[in-house]
Amino acid sequence: MSAPRDAATLSGPATSTSVRTLQLYVGGKWMDSSATTFGEVHNPAKHELLARVPMGGAADLDRAVKAATKAYPAWRATPPVNRVRFLFKFKDLLEKHHEEIARICTTEHGKTLDESRNSVRRAIDNVDVAIAIPTTMQGRALEDIATGIDCYTYRQPLGVFAAITPFNFPAMVPMWFLPHAIACGNTFIVKPSERVPLSQQRIFELLHDCGLPEGVVNLVHGGKDAVDAILDHPGIAGVSFVGSSPVAHYVYKRAAEKGKRVQALGGAKNFVLVMPDADMDRAAQVSTESCFGCAGERCLANSVVLGVGNAYDVLVEKLVAEAKRIRVGDGLEPGVTMGPVISQAHRQKVLGYIEKGVAEGAKLALDGRHYTDPRNPGGYYLGPSVFTDVKPDMVIAREEIFGPVLCVMKANTFDEAVEIVTRHELGNASSIFTSSGKHAREYRYRVEPSMLGVNIGVAAPMAFFPFGGSKQSFFGDIKAHGTDAVDFYTDKKVSIVRWF
Repeated sequence: MSAPRDAATLSGPATSTSVRTLQLYVGGKWMDSSATTFGEVHNPAKHELLARVPMGGAADLDRAVKAATKAYPAWRATPPVNRVRFLFKFKDLLEKHHEEIARICTTEHGKTLDESRNSVRRAIDNVDVAIAIPTTMQGRALEDIATGIDCYTYRQPLGVFAAITPFNFPAMVPMWFLPHAIACGNTFIVKPSERVPLSQQRIFELLHDCGLPEGVVNLVHGGKDAVDAILDHPGIAGVSFVGSSPVAHYVYKRAAEKGKRVQALGGAKNFVLVMPDADMDRAAQVSTESCFGCAGERCLANSVVLGVGNAYDVLVEKLVAEAKRIRVGDGLEPGVTMGPVISQAHRQKVLGYIEKGVAEGAKLALDGRHYTDPRNPGGYYLGPSVFTDVKPDMVIAREEIFGPVLCVMKANTFDEAVEIVTRHELGNASSIFTSSGKHAREYRYRVEPSMLGVNIGVAAPMAFFPFGGSKQSFFGDIKAHGTDAVDFYTDKKVSIVRWF
């Protein structure tokens, strides 16, 4: 049963007659889910219904695992140079359909078209890196570890892996995992967020056109029941997850108890520290872009600006001025620089945090609570909000808001700023703006977040470097993409050999 290929149905407004129910991709075929309940996918900019998504569970997942398990022996035995030839085809198709996928992403998520384009580019970058597996998967050898005895290390795939991916980067995050896993010789299952499944649906249509053997890649839909089925299924060797820290901890604990490999990337409360010797105009501009990009719905958003000494007073004025320049609206419209948040429920959650900040005594220097888009009154919009006089113990300073809210905090000294960052339980990313090499090096040396930027707003590693945080922002031992992907998706077998 083939899925519809009409991209307009996915990326454009849907009427009651054009809305379709999404299917699974299992064993190289599109098929209906066994689910009896369905969710709805809406365009956040317009509150228009785009599709119905099956809320599948153990039965759908088991079908996918059986297909992946059946495909594994032959796929594992396929030489790596032959496996990556499919990825060359896949990359070519992603390049040809780059704009189409970006538009689907904006329609289902709400981010601006430029933001979607950049995220699709990052997805393609990961396919690029996975194509190098014949080199990066190589083992090691040493002759004569003792007289006449040689030792070899081989990297071998482990079986069936799965990824549970978030709503905020629907086209990109699954590609942090899938290309690397299958290039290493594993078979794979993706469970995208039930809020934004359309871009993955289209990407799997492209994967189908690559001619991969049946069962090597599989797509299932659902919510918590599907997640739990992945965590519990004995046929799955490992799980990759991206989402909030509480759920990341849940995924890590439950899957690890079942003996699976787990990499669970959690939430963030990222600080950008601005020293008095920094370029203040640049620091304010980049910090604003970092916080409000993707409407603040990203784990690398620098949501707290920490001004050191007299940098604080200079920054407050500049940050508010920059935030006022942001144009909010439908991400498909030219000139829009911030789209809506993902849902009405999430909008209410962010509003709750703003109310909490006001109640705690922070000053709301820019209030985005009452923004509405006159062209799309049903959309899930918020304007940028900026809090000043924020203290480290406030809820808005401690918890991940995941929305367009910037907190500005003051530290009297560099050491005090480092202490504030270090004391926080999350440790995903951080940046420092300074012209001092000494302060930049000391900041890198002393703070714990694993992704660090110097004079940049978003410390997002390229696909050939590892991605992941520290402390409560990451659960596991091996991070995403880069060379860590090869470590995660393979086992090292040591062979000690003597010939007589």
